[in-house]
Amino acid sequence: MSEKLWSKGIDSDKSVEEFTVGCDRELDLKLARYDVLGSMAHIRMLQSIGLLERPELDILLKEMETVLTKIEEGDFEIEEGVEDIHSQIELMLTRKLGEVGKKIHSGRSRNDQVLVDLKLFFKNEIKDIAKLTEQLFDTLIELSEANQDILMPGYTHFQIAMPSSFGLWFGAYAESLTDDALLLEAAYRHANQNPLGSAAGYGSSFPLNRIMTTELLEIKTLHFNSSAAQMSRGKTERTLGYAMAAIAGTLSKLAGDICLYMSQNFGFVSFPDELTTGSSIMPHKKNPDIFELIRGKCNRLQALPNELTLLTNNLPSGYHRDFQLLKEIVFPAITELKNCLVMSDYALRNIRINASIIDNPLYDYLFTVEDVNRKVLSGVPFRDAYREIGKQVQEKTYRPNRKVHHTHEGSIGNLCNDRIKEKMKERLRLMM
Repeated sequence: MSEKLWSKGIDSDKSVEEFTVGCDRELDLKLARYDVLGSMAHIRMLQSIGLLERPELDILLKEMETVLTKIEEGDFEIEEGVEDIHSQIELMLTRKLGEVGKKIHSGRSRNDQVLVDLKLFFKNEIKDIAKLTEQLFDTLIELSEANQDILMPGYTHFQIAMPSSFGLWFGAYAESLTDDALLLEAAYRHANQNPLGSAAGYGSSFPLNRIMTTELLEIKTLHFNSSAAQMSRGKTERTLGYAMAAIAGTLSKLAGDICLYMSQNFGFVSFPDELTTGSSIMPHKKNPDIFELIRGKCNRLQALPNELTLLTNNLPSGYHRDFQLLKEIVFPAITELKNCLVMSDYALRNIRINASIIDNPLYDYLFTVEDVNRKVLSGVPFRDAYREIGKQVQEKTYRPNRKVHHTHEGSIGNLCNDRIKEKMKERLRLMM
């Protein structure tokens, strides 16, 4: 019995087989559940158009439920010598049910079979990423609101600039995640299209009911054009890659801030000892290893769109084996991003704020703009007020008024967190 869906009875060279299979056996285990669900929808459709008898459908569905249970219980493997998940499941059905197991492939190719597996897998993973992003967002909003009145220095060019607040700082990263959620929503919409029935990219002479499989799989719409469906291989991954890179960019910048602000030269924030690491020779050290690793991992994740583009760029239409390598890039990246989101949220829930940092005379000049604006509000022309405060700074006679009064939308006195929460809720709506 052949264990390859494409075999014509001629064995491949073993070295060629090992090279072409690559990591598929390991990575395909992540697709196992979705391969069964896709096959169950497909055979229901085949029965509706007369390519399976009702008793055949019933026994196939029953056995597929058994396979699905094995997968969900972790009692499933792709056997040695079996090429991929599709071959393994068809082999199991054929062993158990005989000739009827061979009928499940009618009207599809491995191309649209793996495509529908990937679409379902990506939909589920995007939902997971969205939930973890929302959890981190909620933590940032909570921290923003709890610390909205605690001032901290704001910098431009690494120079002391103007008063900020911990509320503004945390809230900024929360709203940045809402922008990232826009790209995540786009990736979800892209994945939420059904390629099943496009076969190898040119459709089928069978009278397939693709609307039926779309509804059974709870997918929003079809990739209508069969060739366009095949062209989505790589494009879906790139769309997801851009979304993941955007989230990674936000996490990396946040981690960079925290590494800086934890240093003794800043001392804005700290963490419990158990969330930091020490030195082998310096007993005083409390290193921000968690955030250094988040920064490094997320910097690497930001290369994801470029790597995916380089792999798929300039490929003509139709299927190419290059696409197999997409899984080796995207699957580990998804795991990495999810881990970074979890650890960011966990660590931030234990962050400690230095509430008196602004009292340090080092930050006196933060308030020059405040004093310029006070003079302007009292009727002094801006340019004259600017020169007057500037002269005090030059002559070292400037004495700051540390009281701030900001009221406009998005300022330290009016964070608009409710509006930001509404924005995030709207952008995550489709994925929840």
